[in-house]
Amino acid sequence: MGELLKVDNINVYYGSIHAIRDISFHVDEGEIVTLIGANGAGKSTTLNCIAGLLKSDTGSIMFDGQDLSRIPGFKIVNKGLSLVPEGRRIFLQMTVEENLQMGAYSKPESEAEGLERAYSLFPRLKERRTQVAGTLSGGEQQMLAMGRALMSKPRLMMLDEPSMGLSPILVEQIFDIIKNLNDEGTTILLVEQNAAAALDVADRAYVMETSRIVMEGKASELKESDKIQKAYLGQ
Repeated sequence: MGELLKVDNINVYYGSIHAIRDISFHVDEGEIVTLIGANGAGKSTTLNCIAGLLKSDTGSIMFDGQDLSRIPGFKIVNKGLSLVPEGRRIFLQMTVEENLQMGAYSKPESEAEGLERAYSLFPRLKERRTQVAGTLSGGEQQMLAMGRALMSKPRLMMLDEPSMGLSPILVEQIFDIIKNLNDEGTTILLVEQNAAAALDVADRAYVMETSRIVMEGKASELKESDKIQKAYLGQ
């Protein structure tokens, strides 16, 4: 399969802080690629830049052959790219189904199909479709954030820390769902502090430290690296 996303030499500043430096990587269609690293390494900033929420002062972000660098975020969704943000960012006062419907704003014609798919992947959401989202558990809220992102029928889904704050059992469920989504044809770019879980599910990985990519390779090979084991796997 061909290259779906190519990030080339992007740099983002928060005032005088150089948040990400000369970041370049690619994601091929059909892959799960993960960015791992300590908190503050620049992983979330990288995803937000790809999604159009932040702008790079340099370089390019090519998605399916088109440069996204100057396209507003709300239009990037229409290109087939969606982001499940860190902290879920669901609409707490709206119902589960209303949250899902918000995910289809760019493709209202596919709302019915999207709801069917979301409820198929996340049966618990179907059970709670009329419930106010703010009353859901943390795991249910993460499922809702993922279901909402799927409503736009993305070719590439970016997930920012999907396991944050979840119990080990729920973490396992979320990563099973990520694998299932990929098996169904959705390409995944995953940012995750749980390096062990991320490397287990990913095809390839990039390691970020202090705003730069410092290592890359097959996920299975990086997992065996002494440096990765000491720094991220507690071995």
